Amino acid sequence: MKVVHMTEERPTEGELDQGRVRVAVIEDHPLYRVSVERVLAEADFVELGAVVDSVARFHVHRQPPGSVVLLDLGLPGVAGAAAVLEVCELGHHVLVVSAQAEPEVVLGAIAAGARGFLSKDVDADELLIAIRTVAGGGAYVSAVVAGMIMKDNADRPAVSAEAELSPREEQVLRLVAAGERDVDIALILGIGVRTVRGYLDRIRDKTGERRRPGLVKEAIRRGLIGGAGPRRGGRK
Repeated sequence: MKVVHMTEERPTEGELDQGRVRVAVIEDHPLYRVSVERVLAEADFVELGAVVDSVARFHVHRQPPGSVVLLDLGLPGVAGAAAVLEVCELGHHVLVVSAQAEPEVVLGAIAAGARGFLSKDVDADELLIAIRTVAGGGAYVSAVVAGMIMKDNADRPAVSAEAELSPREEQVLRLVAAGERDVDIALILGIGVRTVRGYLDRIRDKTGERRRPGLVKEAIRRGLIGGAGPRRGGRK
């Protein structure tokens, strides 16, 4: 944890020094939890919050909404996509850090609202980059995870040539992959909900993906999520 000297002026509750990011950790493996906590405590842009071993204990800490929460999936009690959904409903940005990185697990977590997904072999530098990206409203999937999903896609029967998406369609698809609802995408882009749904209809027609998990996979495959390829735009 960061040690605050008596001469330092601490931000009041609900406030945060400019440029700093509130980060919490939900991880039940003691050694990994301590290692992540050490990395975060040494990062000058991180305001370290709750570091706990379950979603139930996280509730007790009342972490301020808007925090980036590093979340393992194999937790006691509420786990997996249900844990992602519960933490998202508290108003946080979930960045999954898990040893479970099978395509269906990744897609399920992102469909539940996770803004990013890292495998547990990620290094400290990439972890901090992912935290900054998610805190800024972006989405991030580590190269290892993206590679697994793209390999899974490549192993499937070949389909017709890829249809090109317009810049606006790419924006909408990126926001879908970040876990945004139709109404949120409309607010972010300053357009109507019906317009968003029109874009989604065109994206589905072009990609052949009808359900959100499939659209998430398509966004990763096209490199629209950080870590899977270059980020082009997105919410600031």
